[in-house]
Amino acid sequence: MAQISIIGSGYVGLVSGAAFADLGNDVYCVDIDAAKVQMLRNGECPIFEPGLPELISRNIKAQRLHFTTDYSEAVPESEFVFICVDTPSSSSGEADMRAVRKAAAMIAEHLKTGAVVINKSTMPIGSGDLVTQIIREHVSDNVDFAVVSNPEFLREGSAVYDVLNPDRIVLGSDDRAAAEKVSELYGVLNAPTVITDRRSAEMIKYASNSFLATKISFINEIAQICERVGADVTTVARGMGYDQRIGSLFLQAGIGYGGSCFPKDVKALAHMAHEADCHPQLLHAVMEINVDQRRRFVRKLQEHVGDVHGKEIAVWGLAFKQDTDDIRESPSLDIIDMIQQRGGTVRAFDPAAMENAQKLLPQTRICQTPYEAVEGADALCVVTPWNEFKQANMSRVAELMRQPLVLDGRNLYDADEMRSLGFTYVGIGR
Repeated sequence: MAQISIIGSGYVGLVSGAAFADLGNDVYCVDIDAAKVQMLRNGECPIFEPGLPELISRNIKAQRLHFTTDYSEAVPESEFVFICVDTPSSSSGEADMRAVRKAAAMIAEHLKTGAVVINKSTMPIGSGDLVTQIIREHVSDNVDFAVVSNPEFLREGSAVYDVLNPDRIVLGSDDRAAAEKVSELYGVLNAPTVITDRRSAEMIKYASNSFLATKISFINEIAQICERVGADVTTVARGMGYDQRIGSLFLQAGIGYGGSCFPKDVKALAHMAHEADCHPQLLHAVMEINVDQRRRFVRKLQEHVGDVHGKEIAVWGLAFKQDTDDIRESPSLDIIDMIQQRGGTVRAFDPAAMENAQKLLPQTRICQTPYEAVEGADALCVVTPWNEFKQANMSRVAELMRQPLVLDGRNLYDADEMRSLGFTYVGIGR
């Protein structure tokens, strides 16, 4: 049993902290947001993530999970201090490191000798060196410490499973003993462990997410070609996926990737490549295809309803993916904005993200059920692949709509079945 401090109780910090507590450690989560800390102390979860509320509640009751705004309550006795603060990107793609810098300086004031500081947030290449430098500038001369890079690979919607069943543990440090000490924290999970230098560990995170984003943009470009030559991208992707060198994951054609990771990480890697005098042609193509998928989706809508001005358009899905309430970089936001710019009226529904989206979509009518959203609609745009949408009563949907037109941005439905129900059905790459 180790004492662990988690700096930042956002998505990564909260899931990681609750998981480490569940593995038997004494965990203190530190956050500057007093209201959030009080909410967590009450056992309330501030984000939508399946399994996380139960994990938090169980470990609060077991007195293994604590929440505070005070570094001095958490850090002085901690053997491990994880930095899990936000690193948002600027318009150029460069990561904003102000929260990291502040966290490192605050940690240094309370760090005990022999402690290991772990960079868990996604940070630019070289951030391990930066955090080391900041801590050295603020720490007492007699305090010995190490900095280890330990990037996270959590998927929103399945983060609790991912943190307890990792594909691999990546650790980067110039202090092998410190890296092995962190490795012991994960030992019970029996995951393959990669111990390397800090910069390689940092690059593994960016390269991994950029590769997955590349697979998504690749299959979306194939989908465009399929539409022109009369092929079905769902069958093409299935045939490709059986090849073990390719695999089926992330070959689902649609309206592109979103969320807090892929857009930020691809953009950041391209920025770092430019800073290093490289020319990241592929990364730029990945980003361009992703943006274009959303434009193409709205163009398809216009092809089938004509002038969008004055039309009622239903949108199913506001979160960037299913099983989360996260709307950051959600394709839905861009699609709704383009429809409204063209004079269309949007009525939207999402099982989890409506409260978050309402703040950003004041002109959008947020509905309480998917059927309310489609009543009298000229078209239905399916944007997020929630199971609730897959299992919807589509016969009822056809009866409620003014025009039974479905634009399926995630290829959720069987095209022949939809047409048999009277829909004009438009998929992606089909």
